[in-house]
Amino acid sequence: MEAVLWIVLAAVLAVAELFTLTFVLLMLAGGAAAAAVAAALNASQPVQVLVFALVSVLALGLVRPVIRRHRTAESDPEQTPFGLTALEGSVGLVLEEVSAEAGLVKLDGELWTARSYDATQVMEPGERVRVIEVKGATAMVWRDE
Repeated sequence: MEAVLWIVLAAVLAVAELFTLTFVLLMLAGGAAAAAVAAALNASQPVQVLVFALVSVLALGLVRPVIRRHRTAESDPEQTPFGLTALEGSVGLVLEEVSAEAGLVKLDGELWTARSYDATQVMEPGERVRVIEVKGATAMVWRDE
């Protein structure tokens, strides 16, 4: 019966982790799962609590930093950006007049619909522009100086 309670606690903590994404509750869920194994092996309640605490602390101290390091490696500035993030800051060539309503630019060999980031700017064909951000399939651009 005690093993079932530990399993339920582990499941609740694992589901709660989906809302926080800090990996703290997931490590505690691992501790609860280990305590469930101890309970299934007929360990006393103090031993179950000790197993829960020990596994949770070890997971928080050893496993969580590794997971966080791999997770933050994606945002490492030394890594090459990819996807839409790679377009931000790139320079393009205006093919059709770019204003706040419409426009077409060439970015990295591809044609993109574009809008002026500053609604008062109008860029003529042949001008160079810099991508400030990408909204959906539209590049928000600024005249490159």
